[in-house]
Amino acid sequence: MPIKGPKSSLARGERLQIMLSADELVAVDDFRFKNRMPSRAAAVRELFRLGLASHGLATDGGGRKSSDFGVLDDAAE
Repeated sequence: MPIKGPKSSLARGERLQIMLSADELVAVDDFRFKNRMPSRAAAVRELFRLGLASHGLATDGGGRKSSDFGVLDDAAE
């Protein structure tokens, strides 16, 4: 569902809810802190991007802002 209101210009209009085991959450948090990520959401998006890139489905977007940690390259959309 698209985001409404003042933040409607954000490209991230869909919410994805996932359940993680305690060990999976520790792994995400370890990745986040080791890579100095701004949030869990940014870490999860970066992990998705890395996984997709390993299968040739995404490109390296780079950047360190939370909004820069997207799964797909904007040029591909």
